[in-house]
Amino acid sequence: MNHTLQDLMRDAARLTQAGRLSEATAAIQRALGGGPRLAMPVATLAAAGEVLEGCVFESAPQRTAGKPAPAKADDGEFRAGSYTHSSLTRQYKLYVPPERAGQALPLVVMLHGCTQNPDDFAAGTDMNNRAREQGFCVLYPAQGQEANPSRCWNWFKHSHQTRERGEAALIAALTRAVMQEQGTDPQRVFIAGLSAGGAMAGLVAAAHPELFAAVGVHSGLAPGAARTLPEAMAAMKGGAAPGHAPVSLSIPLIVFHGDQDSTVHPLNGEQLIAAATVQGGTASRIEPGQSAQGRRHTRTLHMGTDGSVAAEHWLLHGAGHAWAGGQATGSYTDPKGPDATREMLRFFFEHPRQAGH
Repeated sequence: MNHTLQDLMRDAARLTQAGRLSEATAAIQRALGGGPRLAMPVATLAAAGEVLEGCVFESAPQRTAGKPAPAKADDGEFRAGSYTHSSLTRQYKLYVPPERAGQALPLVVMLHGCTQNPDDFAAGTDMNNRAREQGFCVLYPAQGQEANPSRCWNWFKHSHQTRERGEAALIAALTRAVMQEQGTDPQRVFIAGLSAGGAMAGLVAAAHPELFAAVGVHSGLAPGAARTLPEAMAAMKGGAAPGHAPVSLSIPLIVFHGDQDSTVHPLNGEQLIAAATVQGGTASRIEPGQSAQGRRHTRTLHMGTDGSVAAEHWLLHGAGHAWAGGQATGSYTDPKGPDATREMLRFFFEHPRQAGH
């Protein structure tokens, strides 16, 4: 008997209410077609009022997030805030390095993945330490559990994909507010994310190419890959359907994706690169490599019409759904490398926005 996704999720809700959690979990796995495991208990999802709607599931984290140590004065400032745009309100955290002396610093916007939060993401990517060393600000918008039970950015809902409204609009507006508050360099504003955060980073960059100089996506999906939850689940398992051509990305892009990622299929990384290079040149250069910890990778450089690098695709061999080179203090990290944080920053600072653009 062929059950629809909705029928299977209804069965899961009924089993959860009856206290039969293992059977409920099995029902959800059938709904996902043997796909990714739940990143949070079924009972928690049921308590949130929804078993599936509004959720995109992740594999269980490879690391347990530790509580971040309080920042010392010489480490810079890592403060919390709240921002409202139209009808949406989101919390955020902002890192400002010490001894900035009125400089117009770069700004990197970091969008966490499902079940994560700014502290967890900062710890796993080690981005604040890099910001202190290299001198830039880091903005971490936070997805609320009331907006998505798994704290996923709602990249797969059409109402959050437009320039004028939804989460994509809020993130862009928050970025502008922080730029004004901190006096950051408007030519060096970048955005990056992991998984659902990576998918949302691509959407925000596609919708606001005048704001961001470059974008980094780790284990994410191309903008326009899905506009409904069933489409999102299908794209995660095998890439966007032919009828959902990715929205073009007109700014430089760097992509990291594990070729053994069972949560977001690696074909999505290829589709991201296609979205970025459709308006550029066709020449490319392939560079195999290996991290100090033994992780092999294939780095493909795609050139623009002027001969400069417009996009980089890092295919990580044997890697799953995790931030490459990340720290064990954060979730979804793979210490075997390569160092995605270092390479993203290198790519970003090689691609400032040209004056007048």
